[in-house]
Amino acid sequence: MSERRIYLDECVGEARGVVTLDGAPERLLIRREGDDPRLLLGARLAAVTASVEPQLSTAFLDAGGGAQVILPFKPGARPARGQVLEVEVRAEPRRGKLAIVRLVGEAEGPPRLLSPPPDLSSVLAGFARAAALVVGREAREIADLAEAEALETIHALPGGGRLSIEPTRALTAVDVDLGERKGADAKRVTRAANLAAIGLCARLLRLKGVGGLVVMDLAGRGHEPATLLAAARAAFAPDNPGVALGSVGRFGTLEISLPRRTRPLSEVLLDEAGALTDRSLAQRLVRRLAAEAEADPGARLAAVCVPSVAAVAEPMVGRLAGRFGARLVLREDSERPRESFDVARS
Repeated sequence: MSERRIYLDECVGEARGVVTLDGAPERLLIRREGDDPRLLLGARLAAVTASVEPQLSTAFLDAGGGAQVILPFKPGARPARGQVLEVEVRAEPRRGKLAIVRLVGEAEGPPRLLSPPPDLSSVLAGFARAAALVVGREAREIADLAEAEALETIHALPGGGRLSIEPTRALTAVDVDLGERKGADAKRVTRAANLAAIGLCARLLRLKGVGGLVVMDLAGRGHEPATLLAAARAAFAPDNPGVALGSVGRFGTLEISLPRRTRPLSEVLLDEAGALTDRSLAQRLVRRLAAEAEADPGARLAAVCVPSVAAVAEPMVGRLAGRFGARLVLREDSERPRESFDVARS
């Protein structure tokens, strides 16, 4: 029977929640100071209907402060322009896409946040109600591992072979490669690899926060569609409601449609070129500095990084000084590689 555990790592500027499935990271949820609470999953808003697109069965709502959200509506439930509605965020905004909301009812007054989204500890508890919440150093280490795995493209399959996951604008392409997976019966080897790939793919897509259309290019030929679909239904069951499975195609592909809920981790951590943002690097530096300060009480510590990262990290390091005293220093070095930083005794 599968076991899920939950972890919460909190540091200046950022909190990371992790769910593990049988010891492997299954979900990584990141909340950062500066995130707009109105656009996080589960937030309830009063919003004004700004425009209506009847042909698309979609309304654009003004959530206040320059924020807009999208409300899909059913025939006969078309809102009127200027109408104030109470809505709940059911899909966070993505790069180039607005947040999607569901209708709760009518409201009054200006656009505003009516109730904040659930905090991370509550969200984590919803994934594993019987599990105790783990915090501290163990949670930080698990979150670091989860973050590293979430950013990988190629993943090793149990028993040999590889699974590649590559999001595009239209869909997420998943490739199953047997590699040097061994066995005398080629059909049995291929079947085992595909079944392992389906289970691993489901966990990794949850970890990466990927939704929408997924196309798996299965290994080999002569598949057993009923067996593969049964495995996919079981593997993707935690993503329900909203999962839809296509049949195994003549070219050996399996199509899966997954609900979009949270923002993909790649958009949280990376820029459009695929590099870690200055904010992501600054958070890593601050976590490292806090960990070193805890492990070496009383020591004067210096963190060294490139100027762009230092500019983001500086106010957070200042807040750490309030906890550890004036023994933490941040220095700039424009000659070092951008993603490299050091923390050492000064």
